[in-house]
Amino acid sequence: MSSHMLIVGCGNMGGAMLRGWIAAGRSPSLFTVIDPAAQDLPVGVRHVPSASALDEIFDTVLIGIKPQMLESLAPAIRSRVAPGALVFSILAGTMTATLAKLFPDTSIVRLMPNLSAEIGLSPLGLFSNDLSSTERETLADFVAPLGTPVWIENENLMDAVTALAGSGPAFVYRFIDAMAKGGESAGLPADTSARLALATVEGAARLAAASTESPATLAQRVTSPGGTTAAGLAVLDADDHLKKLIEATIKAARDRGGELAKGDKL
Repeated sequence: MSSHMLIVGCGNMGGAMLRGWIAAGRSPSLFTVIDPAAQDLPVGVRHVPSASALDEIFDTVLIGIKPQMLESLAPAIRSRVAPGALVFSILAGTMTATLAKLFPDTSIVRLMPNLSAEIGLSPLGLFSNDLSSTERETLADFVAPLGTPVWIENENLMDAVTALAGSGPAFVYRFIDAMAKGGESAGLPADTSARLALATVEGAARLAAASTESPATLAQRVTSPGGTTAAGLAVLDADDHLKKLIEATIKAARDRGGELAKGDKL
């Protein structure tokens, strides 16, 4: 991998990754961004509106444009990609076979992060048919400043990865908001309830990440028979309502990942 990366499309996700790498110590001068609409890029990052503004070619490329724009923009992007380059794609639903046709003579890697890449806490689902085990280790080290790399062996599972790891933060934010609204309906002031809900989810997530026990076991540790937590869990667990709701949510997002996204968000 070259130390200089070309980022094609630097919206919410590409921007989060860029800021994550820079926060981890990579120099802004090592990044060139092609994006006519990009704003507030880190100081020192080279920014051009189109591939035609560049003379050089790149050995490492991150593609973060809208999936429906890929085919029309691919020729211009390809002109800036060196033979044998490493091409990362964070495009939901776009298969490696499609990418390989558009960018021949390159190594294709599908990468699914989420916005927590900005603070180094993103899951990083990875798939490639082109890399050896040693190359996988090198690539995992390259993206590790953004979070936790997880190699996926079956590309057909990348839609599920997108649904869980890519879209998942939005579902968690909805849950935090629902927790806050629940506290408010129980009588707490809105701002107090929001602060308590956010701190509760943050603390629970950190403990779950640091613990050797499963989330189910941790939930049991919080629960006293006949207590307040048991009363609340009885509602969440009734007829597996919560489980069924989340399963339906993830499946809906997974199934949508089988198509090219029509908007600029996952």
